[in-house]
Amino acid sequence: IDFVSRALALIYDARLEVRKNSRLVLHGDVQVPRLAVRQEASPGQARVTIDVSPRTPHTIVHEQNRLLIKFESDALDATLPTFAPQGLLQAVRLADPATTIALDLGPRFASYRASAAPQDAGSSQIVVELLAAAEPAPPALPRPAAPPPVVPPLPPPGMPPPPALRTIVLDPGHGGDEHGAKGPAGTAEKDLTLALARRLKAAIEGRLGLRVLLTRDADETVPLDDRAALANNNKADLFVSLHANASLRKDTSGAEIFYLSADQSGEEARRAASTRQSLPALGGGTRDIDMILWDMAQVRYLSDSAALAGVLEEQFRGRVRLHAHPVQQAPFRVLAGANMPAVLVEIGFLSNADEEQQLGSDAYQNTIVQALLDAIVRFRDLLEQGRQEPARVPADGDRR
Repeated sequence: IDFVSRALALIYDARLEVRKNSRLVLHGDVQVPRLAVRQEASPGQARVTIDVSPRTPHTIVHEQNRLLIKFESDALDATLPTFAPQGLLQAVRLADPATTIALDLGPRFASYRASAAPQDAGSSQIVVELLAAAEPAPPALPRPAAPPPVVPPLPPPGMPPPPALRTIVLDPGHGGDEHGAKGPAGTAEKDLTLALARRLKAAIEGRLGLRVLLTRDADETVPLDDRAALANNNKADLFVSLHANASLRKDTSGAEIFYLSADQSGEEARRAASTRQSLPALGGGTRDIDMILWDMAQVRYLSDSAALAGVLEEQFRGRVRLHAHPVQQAPFRVLAGANMPAVLVEIGFLSNADEEQQLGSDAYQNTIVQALLDAIVRFRDLLEQGRQEPARVPADGDRR
C-alpha cells in the first residue's frame, strides 16, 4: 500500500491519505468515516456500540435475520469485533455495498432499539440493543389435594423491562381546508408540517426501531379530537403535534414548545395563544388551534409533558432558532385528550420571511428532525431511569 500511495501521488500530483488497517487509499473529496465497533453481551440482551468519526448520517433496516446499518458515505474504515456466535448476535461484518455494517442475528433475537448521540470533535455514537424473547414458562405440576398458598412466579432473571417508548404519534398540524399559517413566499403550514412529520417518522423508525403513526399522511382535514383518539386507541407512549407560527410582527422568530396548562398560572400564555388563534395569516388562509377548559385526560401526564418540553428546549438550543420564551403552557385542545405525555411544537414563524426560507430548506428540516430525534432518545432514557428533568417554564413576569 505504501508503494501504491507513493506512485499514485506522483501521477495525480496530490496528497493521498493511506489507511493501512482498512487497506484504503483516499484521493479527492471522498467521505470515509472511521468506525470503531464494540460488542457486549449480558443475560437477555446484547449491545453493539459504534463510534463514528466524523459524524455521518445513517439508517437502520431490519431485513429477515439481520440488521443493516447503512451510512451515507463512499466507503467505511471500520474496525470490527470478533467473537463466537451467540444466541442474539452471530456476527458483525461489512456488507454489500461497502457502506453498510451488518449485524447477523441469532435465533433468540426478538426486537431491537437503537439510539444515536453526538460526541466531542464532530463524532457520534450509535448504540444498538438486541433484546431476546421471553423464555416459555415450565409446564405446571399437578395440583396436590391440599395445595399450599399460591405464590406468583417471579419473572425470569435477566429479562430487561419493557421499553419506555414503543409507539409514537406525530400530528402534522392542520390539513385539507385548514391551511394554517402562510408565509410571504406562499409556504403553507399544513404542507410544511406534513413534510417534517414524514421525515421525522422515517428517522425514528430507521434509527430507533419504534412504531410511528401519523394523524394524517395526506392533505386532509382531521378533527382535533380524532387526532388524540388515534393516539389513545393505539396506546401511544408519546404525542407530538407539529405546527408553524405566524405573527403580525414580521421580525418575530424562533421555535416554541407548548405543553398543556392546567391552572391559572398560564393565563398570559393562554391569552397569547388565543390572540394567535384570531390573527389573520399572512398570504391568506386560516389558523385555528382550539382552546378548551382544562379538566381532561392530559392532566395526569403534565409532569412528564413538562419534562419532555424541557428536553426539547435543551436539544433545540444551539441548533434550532428559539423564541425568547421557548417553553410555555397553553390549553391547546389537540393536547387535552391525549392519554400520554404530549407537546405541541411551533417550529418557527412563517410570517418572518427569512425564517420561512430557512424552514423550507432540506438542511434546516434535517436539523430540526435530528434535534427532535435526540430529544426523544433523551426523554426515553429519563423514563427508563425513573427520573425527570424539570422543564424551564418562564416565570409569570416573563411570559409574553
